[in-house]
Amino acid sequence: MSRITEEIRKKVILKEHGLINVNSTDFPGNYSEYDDSWNFKTFKKNFTIEVTSYNGDDVEFDMVGVDPSIANAIRRILIAEVPTMAAEKIFLYNNTSLVQDEVLAHRLGLIPIRADPRLFEYRPEGQDRPEVEQNANSGDTIEFALKIKCKRNPKAAKDCTDPDELYINRNVYSKHLKWLPIGEQPKLFEKHGGIRPVHEDILIAKLGVGQEIELKMHCVKGVGKDHAKWSPVATATYRMLPEITLLRPIMGEQAHRLQKCFAPGVIEVVEENGEPTAKVVNPRLDTANREIFRHDDLKEIVKMGRVRNHFLFSVESTGCLPPQELVTEALLVLKNKCRVLIREIEENWLKSS
Repeated sequence: MSRITEEIRKKVILKEHGLINVNSTDFPGNYSEYDDSWNFKTFKKNFTIEVTSYNGDDVEFDMVGVDPSIANAIRRILIAEVPTMAAEKIFLYNNTSLVQDEVLAHRLGLIPIRADPRLFEYRPEGQDRPEVEQNANSGDTIEFALKIKCKRNPKAAKDCTDPDELYINRNVYSKHLKWLPIGEQPKLFEKHGGIRPVHEDILIAKLGVGQEIELKMHCVKGVGKDHAKWSPVATATYRMLPEITLLRPIMGEQAHRLQKCFAPGVIEVVEENGEPTAKVVNPRLDTANREIFRHDDLKEIVKMGRVRNHFLFSVESTGCLPPQELVTEALLVLKNKCRVLIREIEENWLKSS
């Protein structure tokens, strides 16, 4: 296979005013000298996932050997189709704060809840639960209560002017939400540390002296495509692996100018035979800023591209589940979608035959 054909198949090339090779061409029959028919053994051999960074709620990993459509499907599923638990109904008994009831309910709905959604069922559609104390099912509902009132601090110094010192419960935080276990939930969740908001310092409202809030909150299982409050990720992104090729040795003053055209760490200038020489050290850090094309003497000797089937994923969880588990759940959702599609194809084929 020629070098040009291989480049068309595997690389996206960045030019001064656009991109080339943006469309996938490695489909069966497009290249007579190459068999692009799908084969599970070949896919299994070429497909890899390597975790490059993990830090609590953040994970970065390389996914190699898949089409961009598959990578994008995983990203979209992470954002919109992996379920979590979030507030769906707010029962307000008293709210004398400056925050309107609707705004307060909206803020409560966006607080991420640390509870494994896999241990809950979806609430049946059309089921109405007007009462707080009744109809709360332990299998599909989490209940929280909030009762707080702002008071003067009798121990505050007379010359104190700091509102946080003058008043008690001036700020209402997510830590003030109290979990009210339903049914067998204590046995099921106490070993996991109970159910609680992911972060304790999320500001819900500010109160003045004598103002109070009293409410109960029902959290149910849902997905991000219905409302963003159920999205399990703060960010889920990917980009293709950058590839930078120096077409000839670049030395001297040119090497230093080339280094400044890229993000720090991409290009290093080293001494070779007593001459400063540019070397590509870490192309992963490249941001594709195209600064190189401002230099007429450099743009023709540097080739910038992206590897079409090598994706650098970055997933940041809201804290409801660890990010690596979210990726696993996204793959399970994609797997189920494929099963549904295969079943429908088989059923339609049987009907037509």
